[in-house]
Order: sequence, then structure tokens, then C-alpha cells
Amino acid sequence: RERFDFGGRDVASWFPRHMAKGLRQMRVALRRADCLVERRQIPLSGRNPALLEALGIRPHVLVLNKMDLADPRRQPVSAGAGPGGGSRGVTGGAQSDSSDPVALQVVPMVAKLVAEGPRYHRAENSEHNILVIGVPNVGKSSLINSLRRLHLKKGKATAVGGEPGITKAVLSRIQVCEKPLMYLVDTPGVLPPRLGDVEMGMKLALCGAIHDHLVGEDIMADYLLYTLNKQQQFGYVQRYGLGQPCDRIEPLLKHVALTQGRTQKVKVLTGTGNVNMMMLNYPAAAYEFLRDFRAGRLGRVTLD
Repeated sequence: RERFDFGGRDVASWFPRHMAKGLRQMRVALRRADCLVERRQIPLSGRNPALLEALGIRPHVLVLNKMDLADPRRQPVSAGAGPGGGSRGVTGGAQSDSSDPVALQVVPMVAKLVAEGPRYHRAENSEHNILVIGVPNVGKSSLINSLRRLHLKKGKATAVGGEPGITKAVLSRIQVCEKPLMYLVDTPGVLPPRLGDVEMGMKLALCGAIHDHLVGEDIMADYLLYTLNKQQQFGYVQRYGLGQPCDRIEPLLKHVALTQGRTQKVKVLTGTGNVNMMMLNYPAAAYEFLRDFRAGRLGRVTLD
């Protein structure tokens, strides 16, 4: 396929109402922030333009997550891609822990940026107040917990999960370092109220920033297949034992459902009464396809 047909879908329905409240709270919290740490999984589509105005006057650290699942042939966005102020970039793997270079670099990088830049009305405070921002389910809470384990030898202070929406409100400040005295504020994942286009929304959905059911697992699986073929990423052929790549999602889901036993019992009304029949479960097969992609089992893929 040369292009993907989104069927006139409206991305406005993909923006949950609670995010508007979270966005307002974050704008208030920005006034007390010395630096922003932006966690991003997709280099370009993962940025929230609604927060760009704050980056012009504050240091900004961009942390690219899950780079071990990204296509090494497709270079990520430049580390200095901030719109203003001091900007730095760090890349890390799928997990944040004391061995991840992200956890080792963030605190020294933030401290250097804050020391080199003006702090405006917070110049008299010795402590560093850092706001962690990003779209939903991108690893903000995991990063905070990782920094606490590394610098304070403390356990996790904020809940994490594999679904968007775990952090529902701006939390209290969480200390992550003693010298320098540094506090991070975890924030709810917020999507732009107006996504640039349907394709950007689809990329965010594939990475788990939008609940699958809001978009539809069927069209997400179809767009994923289109993207894999477009990028010549045919890891799914080997993963599912196909003879060759396919351009339509129905044969692929049928094969996945058959080979992995994704079936469902359906009651059919006939002339002699109700009969239970086993049917292929296409939604379950689509979810399996999406889950394999997110786990890196279809190869290393960069959507942007």
C-alpha cells in the first residue's frame, strides 16, 4: 500500500477529559520549576506542543526511552532540539535502573543546566525543583523511582504501570538526590488537546500513550502492518511462520488466531435450537500482534 486509509477517524475523541485538568495543573507547577525533564518514546510524535512555551525560559532535558527497541538505522531527533533555553538529550533502554546511562546522567546534567542559567524568582533557593513531563505511559514514574534508588538508595515513591493514566494528578515533590538537593515532580501524562493528525495519534496509540479501545485494536494492527511493510521490517513473517510478507491485515490475524489458538465460543441460533460454535478471535489476535510489537518481538522499529 502506498498510503493508509484512516477512514475519516476523528482524533478528538482520543483525548480523555481528565487530561485537560492535568494540563492546567502542570501549567501552574511550571512556575515553580527550575528545569524540565521530558520523557519521550517517539522522537517527534511524542512531543506535546502545549508545553512548548515553558521551554523557552527554562533548561530542558530530553530523555528518549526504549532506544533498545528502536531501529538503529533511523537516527533519533537531535539532542539539542529544544526550542530555547539550555537543552540536552539522553537516550536509554527499555528499563530504568542503576545500570542505565539515563539514571547516571540526568542529575548531573540537570544540576549543570540549572547552575548555568538564570533562576528568576527562585534564585534564593538552594534546592532544585524539577518537573517531569511527557505523554502517557512513557516511563516518567519509572525514571523518578530509578533516580531515587540510585542517589538515595530508597524504594519507589510513585506508582508505575503498563497502561496510560496511572498518574492521574500532579503529585507532591519527590526527593531524588541529597547533593545537590533535588526534588522531582511526577505529572500525569498529557496528550495535546489537538493532535497534529490522525497518523500522529496512531503512532502514540501503538506505543501505549492512548488506550487501545479508544482507537480500536483492528485499525491499530492494520496501521502497524502498513508501517512495518513500508519500512521493510519483515520480522513478523518469521515470528508467525508466514511464507512471505502480506499487505492485508485479515490474513495475518487469521494466521495468528489459528496458530496460537485464539478462539472464542459463539452461540448461534438455528432451526433446531442454540448451537455453540468455536470462532476465530480476531480482536485477540490483533492484541497479540500489538503486544509483540511493543515487546520488540517483531524487530527494532522506529515509528517516526
